[in-house]
Amino acid sequence: MSGYSHDCIYIWFLRSFRMFLKPSHFLFPEQKDNYMKILWITDFYDHIHPATDRIHASGDKMALFGTNGVRGIANRELTPELGLRLSMSLGTFLDGKGTVVVGRDTRLAGEMIKSSVIAGLLSTGVKVIDVGIVPTPSLQNYVKNREDAAAGVIVTASHNPREYIGIKIIAADGTEFSRSDEKKVEEIYESGKFLAADWRETGKYETDPNCNEIYINDVLSKVDVDAIRACRFKVVTDTGCGAGSLTLPVLLQRLGCSVITINAQPDGTFPWRNPEPVAEALTEMSALIRHGGCDLGIAHDGDADRAVFMDENGDFLGEDLMLSAVGKYILAEKKGPIVTPVSSSRMFADLAEEAGVPLYWTAVGSIDVAYKMKEVGAVYGGEGNGGLIFPEHQVCRDGAMSAAKVLDILAKNKCRETGAPMKASDFRKAVHPYVNLKIKKHIPEPKKAVAALRDDILAGRGDVLPGKEIGGSVIDTIDTIDGAKIWTKTGWILIRPSGTEALVRITAEAGTEENAQKLLDAGSALLDRYM
Repeated sequence: MSGYSHDCIYIWFLRSFRMFLKPSHFLFPEQKDNYMKILWITDFYDHIHPATDRIHASGDKMALFGTNGVRGIANRELTPELGLRLSMSLGTFLDGKGTVVVGRDTRLAGEMIKSSVIAGLLSTGVKVIDVGIVPTPSLQNYVKNREDAAAGVIVTASHNPREYIGIKIIAADGTEFSRSDEKKVEEIYESGKFLAADWRETGKYETDPNCNEIYINDVLSKVDVDAIRACRFKVVTDTGCGAGSLTLPVLLQRLGCSVITINAQPDGTFPWRNPEPVAEALTEMSALIRHGGCDLGIAHDGDADRAVFMDENGDFLGEDLMLSAVGKYILAEKKGPIVTPVSSSRMFADLAEEAGVPLYWTAVGSIDVAYKMKEVGAVYGGEGNGGLIFPEHQVCRDGAMSAAKVLDILAKNKCRETGAPMKASDFRKAVHPYVNLKIKKHIPEPKKAVAALRDDILAGRGDVLPGKEIGGSVIDTIDTIDGAKIWTKTGWILIRPSGTEALVRITAEAGTEENAQKLLDAGSALLDRYM
């Protein structure tokens, strides 16, 4: 338990206990009094204790960086002090040289945290260019194309709920910072030894309002604009009041689409839905598609690095389905390696097998996917959460590029009989579907529990071995890239700790719901042994 103070452990235990209780659970006054004491102690601790002790405190080791950057509740877990120290760490890592591009999404705390980030960078002597409110891939594109850019910082919590804020560091080539460079920045952060420029050499500050315009033009240059315009697609967008509100409607208009927008006003309160574009939050978009005779629906998360889609019937096109289906059309034009995390569907493996191309599995996280894509020269990759990566544009998740590519595919693949563009619902015909089920389990030490399971598997202990049975199916192979992914004759189970929360995610997939449920139940029972 190195890295924890005794009071932090105690408060963490109380907070975990509190998650499962309500006043109505208690029969006697003294029990309710004790519950209220737990509420008071944890709330008071959260108010006075330094937020840096709680960022990504999951498992038996604290870490500043999670799966994608640093995230926490604004002004409570992620404070201006943290933003200042983290940006001073980045400036120190850069030796006070070069230019850093800084932007933010629409969250209410964005300007506050961005200001602290800018101040920290300037204090080390780094030049800062403030590009304002931009999607994450827009800033990444700007950094990639600017010769003097040493790095970028985007202030965003991506798909997390309204109250969250985050900081993500971008490398000079537009990809997210590598895990090794994140570690170096974190080591500087923990040491507290920051570069302080002489008063005559503090960094210069500039603004550039053209970041999104440059980005939109670059996306347009990667698709057949004339073919898309000729189809005159009618599209509904739900940009969720996030940063994509400033880019997606404009991009679609320039592609000749008739655009109906929902939640297109930048608003950090996210008044209608949380930033994550899940199917149940997109009912208005579905209704508009059905009643408006539209061809496609496109929705973004808060920083627009993801895009999810609905077909012409207003039906949600699953993220894993679109990851694989779009990949089929990409590989039809250009063969090459493809990359995805172990959390992705068997559909992606089917895609690689059918196309005869190498498939590389990675740990969960767009950073891991992007760096493996660079390493193997992949032609396509992404995550089954709407995060598609098109390396001919840039090696990062890109919501606007995904939208343009989908329209490009629809325009180019016309019906032989009628000459009409392909329908969005036809993406379902491109892949063989599977049933995918997921649960989350809140446990005291998620990383420790999964590590113990993984150690037993690697040591050949227990009954989770190839040839043994789990969930009514015989185990084929076991992958330990990220947690434990158990492949069986009927499907697979993935057990892995969350990168941002104190919980374990269990996913199961099979050809039928019955088999998927059996595997999910077996995975849950397996984890229980290590709790």
